[in-house]
Amino acid sequence: MQPRKKIAIVATVPVVLHVFMREHIRRLSANHEITLICPGVRADVEELLGEHVGFLPYAIERKISLAQDIRSLWVLWQILTRQRFDCVLSLMPKSGLIAMLAGLLSGTRCRVHIFTGQVWATRQGLGRRFLMLLDRLLAGAATHLLTDSYSQRDFLIASGIVKAAKIRVLGKGSISGVDTERFRPDPSSRQQLRAQMGIPASALVYLFLGRVNRAKGILDLAKAFSQLAEACPQAHLLVVGPDDDGLDQELAGLLDSRRGAFHRVGFTRTPERYMAMSDVFCMPSYREGFGQAVIEAAAVGLPSMVSRIYGLTDAVEDGVTGIFHEAGDVQDIEQAFGSLYRDETLRARLGQAALGRARKDFSKEEVVDEMHAFIASII
Repeated sequence: MQPRKKIAIVATVPVVLHVFMREHIRRLSANHEITLICPGVRADVEELLGEHVGFLPYAIERKISLAQDIRSLWVLWQILTRQRFDCVLSLMPKSGLIAMLAGLLSGTRCRVHIFTGQVWATRQGLGRRFLMLLDRLLAGAATHLLTDSYSQRDFLIASGIVKAAKIRVLGKGSISGVDTERFRPDPSSRQQLRAQMGIPASALVYLFLGRVNRAKGILDLAKAFSQLAEACPQAHLLVVGPDDDGLDQELAGLLDSRRGAFHRVGFTRTPERYMAMSDVFCMPSYREGFGQAVIEAAAVGLPSMVSRIYGLTDAVEDGVTGIFHEAGDVQDIEQAFGSLYRDETLRARLGQAALGRARKDFSKEEVVDEMHAFIASII
């Protein structure tokens, strides 16, 4: 029997490992020794640990901080050199850059980064060029690159970040696929949660679920919804997720006139329950690597209204599983709200097609199998 290969998985925050890597960790640990390297304490990743899954705490800042970033690179280089890993795998921009450089300097043979969207995609000027330079540095230090959508792959190639031969997409896209046992239509949760939140059974609930920040377009969504009181009197807006940019007060102000129809929930470990109680999933983002939450909502049977940007054009088929609007165009978002509000037949058709596509093209099993085969082929 061959000895187990040693794989380091590096992330900037523990929650990323829970959300995107849980099933990959479980499957890879059947054949390899896995070490999770991220900030925090053991309790933050306890659920992911096991006989062949260990943890090493590691300090890293999400934002650029030259002194701290150099220290982080030094510490990770020491870890990789001492542990002699066969492969280092990273996701998220900052941890990716440091992990790939540390892997190169330590002589780690396989260095894999997963691109999940580009911060610089919505930037301008010197800031954009500097962040692009960092991504080129990351790509150059890696031996293999993955991305979670074909449109993002095309964007990275066209932007000169990476050569086509070096980057690939697993299956039809996404990092971890959809757990269709967890994300599925659930009438009992729908009824129970609506009763708890005081939302009528007859209401049409539009759901935003994700990090609440400007880049996600949440303020555009709020502005559009605030103007629909007469046109969509039974519409409710449910916003679920942590407030990343300190926007809750501004959000509440924009929706003051719709106070009874606006509902706010913070971070949740059970997103499937909020999807099950909703009717339409909204993703008005300015940038998105793929739109994992979109296909999870699709598996629950929800049609989507999303921005026409790379990443989301992979997660949604226009007029088949959802409808598009232009990013940042409040009037266009209003029209999307109204189209889905007025046409119950359209919602049902889109939702049914979304459910079928999520199960067929993005099942957890298929994506996890693809990742396992890919890692096996390179190490």
